[in-house]
Amino acid sequence: MSGMQVTIVGLGYIGLPTAAVAARSGFQVYGVDVNKALVDKISSATVQFEEDGLEDLINQQVTEGRLTAGLLPRPSDVFVICVPTPFKSESAGQEIPEPDMTYVRQATEALLPVLQAGNLVIIESTSPVGTTRMVSEIVATAGIDGVLFAYCPERILPGNTVYELEQNDRIIGGLTPDAAAKAKAFYGNFVRGGLLETSAEIAEMCKLAENSFRDVNIAFANELSLLAAEHGLPVAEVIELANRHPRVNILQPGVGVGGHCIAVDPWFLVAASPDTAKLIQTARQVNDNKPDWVVNFISVQHKAISAELGRSAKVACLGLSYKPDIDDFRESPALKVTRRLIAQNIPVVAVEPNSDHIDGIDLLSLEEALSTADLFVALVGHKQFREPSSLAELRKHSFIDFANID
Repeated sequence: MSGMQVTIVGLGYIGLPTAAVAARSGFQVYGVDVNKALVDKISSATVQFEEDGLEDLINQQVTEGRLTAGLLPRPSDVFVICVPTPFKSESAGQEIPEPDMTYVRQATEALLPVLQAGNLVIIESTSPVGTTRMVSEIVATAGIDGVLFAYCPERILPGNTVYELEQNDRIIGGLTPDAAAKAKAFYGNFVRGGLLETSAEIAEMCKLAENSFRDVNIAFANELSLLAAEHGLPVAEVIELANRHPRVNILQPGVGVGGHCIAVDPWFLVAASPDTAKLIQTARQVNDNKPDWVVNFISVQHKAISAELGRSAKVACLGLSYKPDIDDFRESPALKVTRRLIAQNIPVVAVEPNSDHIDGIDLLSLEEALSTADLFVALVGHKQFREPSSLAELRKHSFIDFANID
């Protein structure tokens, strides 16, 4: 299949690295996005987010002519849909938010003028069970026959995307056996991990199951941290000692769960089966509520320190991204905590070494914060905060560690 034409629809955190890796494997890759500024950046071989090795890879592929970008799809052999699948805006704040498949539908409809028999359409966007079949029905309704459809979710770790795109096992979910075989042949050009064939529906549910499993385990750790706090016990020591059991492996708690996967995907299962997915729903609620608990805990400490100082103490929030050492702020619980503290009129500065600007938040270097703040709150375990010299300075101040850096 090397040398065939490939169109990637959606050039975000998944689509752009996939386009670059596919181009390096020998495909002629064309990226499509509705954001003209983003398309222009890619055409000039620049990227809009930090990802190890990605900018150099894109520069090479653009320079050598294997990667181009535009606003509208064009005829290809393989089409890969990597668009967002957020919640419906009107369901925000509801007990069970509903998935919004508008972007997937729009991407499919945009392909209709260029699709033809023998093409392969792959969906990588995390989606509810049945999405691949829905996409096929949109194409069939348009009178286009002979198109193959597959669902092949990504399994990547932000910050290490290029490596994991190539090395991790990949689920290949075909709507038909022929679709699975063709999708397997496509990914076989650049994926060195296992290529595991199954049905589209099983692949769709596997992706949701993977992230729901992680969410449930994180929720247990987060709830355990609340219980330990009620008893006045250090949760880190509780977990460390409990994990000495040969069959126990409790994760570390944090300030919640962020990102566009674990914080979102479990709701797709809950929305489809609210009376059945009780454990998954409860885990989501535990993790979604953790930032509120963190804000309340900080507010109590802030009040006590302010009383001692005779003025409103300044709080330094350490870390704003949704996980350590990346510049991704999607659904970040640390960012939510920081904004909620500001909304309470608490003087807040933040230290975020992976960004130089975040709307409405005063960003300082760690050195600047150490000279001006009264209370330090570790929200994300960035490597800068874990350095012995940084920890030594933080221990000289009032310091609350929610990120297990100490």
